[in-house]
Amino acid sequence: MRILGIDPGIGICGFGLVETDARQGARALDYGAVTTMVDAPMPARLKELYDSLVQVFEETKPEMVAVEKLFFSKNVTTGIAVAEARGIVLLVAEQKEVPAYEYSPNEIKKCLTGYGAATKTQIEEMVRVHLGLKQKPKPDDAADALAVAITCGFLYKQGQNQEYKFSNSRGLKRLTK
Repeated sequence: MRILGIDPGIGICGFGLVETDARQGARALDYGAVTTMVDAPMPARLKELYDSLVQVFEETKPEMVAVEKLFFSKNVTTGIAVAEARGIVLLVAEQKEVPAYEYSPNEIKKCLTGYGAATKTQIEEMVRVHLGLKQKPKPDDAADALAVAITCGFLYKQGQNQEYKFSNSRGLKRLTK
């Protein structure tokens, strides 16, 4: 199973492609980050993210996509930008007809380490161990994306995945007088 993990962000959006099978666990096939120009207007940044993610999906050909759920801590403005980036990820997945699954940071931490309050360093190390990498993946956003992909693969094997679905898609309606 080819799983594309995404750590959504407007400035840096991490991605990581893993392949899982019942015998060997998971292995990293590709990972990296999409970046957008900080000084560009938001619509231009969203389009740049969209275009780049379309390219990532076309090049990696995932069978499913795993996305980190939005977590608000203190900065609501940053949270809004991340939510917009997340929307782009889900849009591209829907357009490419790739089922999308989402996981909270605590679910990812618990799956990889057994502890829902694990540190970022602990998560990065467990990603390295799970994938048999010689060093921790860089940038951090790519490591986070690989972590969500590993989580998806593990929970898929356990039959615990819940697909993100749009309900009652009705398309465009025009109101006339």
